[in-house]
Amino acid sequence: MNPVHLAHALQRRHLAWWLAALAALLALSLTLAITLGPVRLAAGQVWQITGFEIGQRLGLDLAAGDWSISQQQIVWRVRLPRVLLAALAGAGLSLVGVAMQAMVRNPLADPYLLGVSSGASVGAVAVLAYGALAFAGGWALPLGAFGGALAACVLVYALAHADGRLQAARLILGGVAIAYCLGGVTSFIVLTADQRELANSVLTWTMGSLAGTRWDELGLPSALLLAGMALLLVQARALNALLTGEDSAATLGVDTPRTRRWLFVLVSLVTGTLVALAGPIGFVGLVVPHVTRMLVGAEHRRVLPVSALVGAIFLVWADVLSRTAFAPAELPLGVITSLVGGPFFVWMLYRRQTAQRLLA
Repeated sequence: MNPVHLAHALQRRHLAWWLAALAALLALSLTLAITLGPVRLAAGQVWQITGFEIGQRLGLDLAAGDWSISQQQIVWRVRLPRVLLAALAGAGLSLVGVAMQAMVRNPLADPYLLGVSSGASVGAVAVLAYGALAFAGGWALPLGAFGGALAACVLVYALAHADGRLQAARLILGGVAIAYCLGGVTSFIVLTADQRELANSVLTWTMGSLAGTRWDELGLPSALLLAGMALLLVQARALNALLTGEDSAATLGVDTPRTRRWLFVLVSLVTGTLVALAGPIGFVGLVVPHVTRMLVGAEHRRVLPVSALVGAIFLVWADVLSRTAFAPAELPLGVITSLVGGPFFVWMLYRRQTAQRLLA
């Protein structure tokens, strides 16, 4: 066999092993996450109840097993939707992180650090507090978050440009400044809201929470995740080219302005939807892509599916920790991810500074 073909075959086999192992780990994580809580459940019960509920909705005449009604309600109506949203949010935020890091050629890019999540929060909170976009009905919250995320994304990108090029230092500084400004706007909206109960719920939501997730909330993020993954995989070659620089990407036949435009829309749409459902959850899009590259390299056809699975597993367990560490109280999910992501961000800055000194 040709050495090049042999290398590609080995890479595909290596990727297949990683995907199979991570998919199995995700299934195990979802099962264990449902069993953990104030009411402990057996893993077998979780699968039996899930199978029974699915069979009921398919019109199958199945006999109920050895479980109580309360256990059935806990699995199907409380914990299963919540852990599935955690998996979807983790996968979606990881994909957004990969896309942003390719789009701006900066490994520190993340929707939380660069203000995109803050923009989505402003849009979503404006809908909750003032009834903006009321004509959109149930779509008002995702639309408001999408609009805020898109505006923040475009503003950060515009600030990062100088002399016709994207400046890494301006990108980070501009993103942090916009995140702080938009965070202030969100706080202002919350504190001036007429309804105190709404203000309290929004304050909790702005720190990230999956509590109260319903089945009807899972359709939109599922569709966006599948569509986003498919689109990014199709454009994996363009993402690889963007990492080499605009001139090199143009030489390789990539229309960089057009590619960045649809990446803007995709990043804003996914981030806005997830923020609308779960609140701003920081650092997932920063930590997971880097861990993934350590495992499978930097080629996007490998990074994208692996990062989605790693992100899903990471956020499922972060959510388990948030609701069990100080039970019966529940920590905001954003606190858990910040405790992991903050030190990781500092380590990355130190690592980059050390590498630059060695190369000088």
